[in-house]
Amino acid sequence: MARHKVEICGVNTANIQVLSNEEMIVLFQKYKNGDEKAKEALIQGNLKLVLSILKRFHERVDNMDDLFQVGCIGLIKAIEHFNLSYQVKFSTYSVPMILGEVKRYLRDNNSVRIARSIKDTAYKALKKKEELTALHGKEASIQEVATALNLPEYEVQMALDSLKEAVSMFEPIYNDGGDTIYLEDQLEDKKNKNYSLETRIALHDALQKLKEKERYVLTSRYFIGKTQMELAEEIGISQAQISRLEKSGIENLKKMIL
Repeated sequence: MARHKVEICGVNTANIQVLSNEEMIVLFQKYKNGDEKAKEALIQGNLKLVLSILKRFHERVDNMDDLFQVGCIGLIKAIEHFNLSYQVKFSTYSVPMILGEVKRYLRDNNSVRIARSIKDTAYKALKKKEELTALHGKEASIQEVATALNLPEYEVQMALDSLKEAVSMFEPIYNDGGDTIYLEDQLEDKKNKNYSLETRIALHDALQKLKEKERYVLTSRYFIGKTQMELAEEIGISQAQISRLEKSGIENLKKMIL
């Protein structure tokens, strides 16, 4: 993709409209009331989000038009399932859905052969994960997906791992002028799966002993997925203060657990 003006599917990316958070809220309210023009406005106003995600894939495909259309499918799904009651920015909610749609397309066109049974399990797991994420407003865990599919957790994990590609966890995938969203922000911390029951109980108890604001910041950041900017706006303090609360909360947890 070119650095400045880019033509994809007849769209001049230099002229793409970017919606403010307030405009997004109004449009979502209209769309939920049956206004299809509002849905179209939401699509047009978030094309830059799709393009920002596609930047990391531009060296791996010959036809960016196809990938752009796939990304738009993910965007439309995110718009259709998004609910204002989630209390998160649309970009935070939609990035995993768009990214998932793009990666699914690339997997389908991958030359690496994967056993049909494993591939079927992986696709069922991805579909169920999307459904659970849309239902609960946060990314579903492997354990939740496995339970919903009535499959062993290790089997679901193995199937999903077979489709993964090695990428940097610290690769930025979107920036809306506030917090940069990195790939690690959208990933489940599977190391926690290896923690003993005693450690998990200790973590739960330690969270309850934190100061109220520290506990709220940590649960909002790591369980719900809110950004520091979103929390700053919600609580009415600066992003720097949110960052300090997050760091002090983590340090206090370490002192109580380790």
